[in-house]
Amino acid sequence: MSKSFERYQRRKLISSYFSVILSIALVLFLLGVLGLLLLNTKKLADHFKEEITLSVFLKDTAKEVEISQLQKSLVMADYTKSAVFVSKDEAAEQHSADIGEDFLEFLGYNPLKNSIDVNLKADFVSTIQVDSIAQAIAGETFVEEVSYDKPTLDLLTKNVKRIGLIILIASALFTLIAVLLINSSIRLSIYSKRFIIKTMQMVGATKSFIRKPFIWTNIKLGMIGAVLALIGIAGLLLYLNQNFPQLGLLQDTLQLGLVFAGVFLAGILISLASTYFATQRFLNLRTDDLYY
Repeated sequence: MSKSFERYQRRKLISSYFSVILSIALVLFLLGVLGLLLLNTKKLADHFKEEITLSVFLKDTAKEVEISQLQKSLVMADYTKSAVFVSKDEAAEQHSADIGEDFLEFLGYNPLKNSIDVNLKADFVSTIQVDSIAQAIAGETFVEEVSYDKPTLDLLTKNVKRIGLIILIASALFTLIAVLLINSSIRLSIYSKRFIIKTMQMVGATKSFIRKPFIWTNIKLGMIGAVLALIGIAGLLLYLNQNFPQLGLLQDTLQLGLVFAGVFLAGILISLASTYFATQRFLNLRTDDLYY
């Protein structure tokens, strides 16, 4: 009978520990993802800014030497990330692939122009700067037109700061929620041992002596939960880096180290604080109040 009761108690204890670890791991995983998103907001914004293409359409009378010199000058410019020449034939092939049919057969000629596709560095992507660059390039006599997706650029410029602020507020709110959820899980775990706490206190054990094993146990659970969260974050980063290598998520090792260290320390500190206050609450309760 006693052995079966011991097994039941052991299973109950393991179940309690598992629920605490799982709660900590899930909350810290989401907290870590938000932290990475917050730190990489500028990088993500820069990536989208550099996807804006400035198309420089050239006149049919433009000479190869003029085109080559313009491309070289654009490549060497401080504001340029890349400048790629696209012939009218290449443009026709791409357009045919996009619409799913050969429009040249229908028209009988190629109406497209030779062009140079320019991608700007993120620091130079704003409505005023892009307009200024476009006007300067359009001043060349053999350039017919310079165009870019102005509505998208306006929308991107307007929303970058707003998105960063939203992510910052969301991170702060989720940090508070994370603390409350982990605190709730640990308090429920300690609640089941409230009679043991009070019994130890009644036989003369000091508060610090009673708190110590609970704090150490939950710190270990917090560390295990943090490690599981970090494994999940690492897996997510590897997946994103494999599918979106252009974001360079694994390049900044210092930033990643800070996030990983922050998640691990958060698991320890939240567990420590939650356990301390939870045990303190039951230590200060009267014996009659333990039943409610």
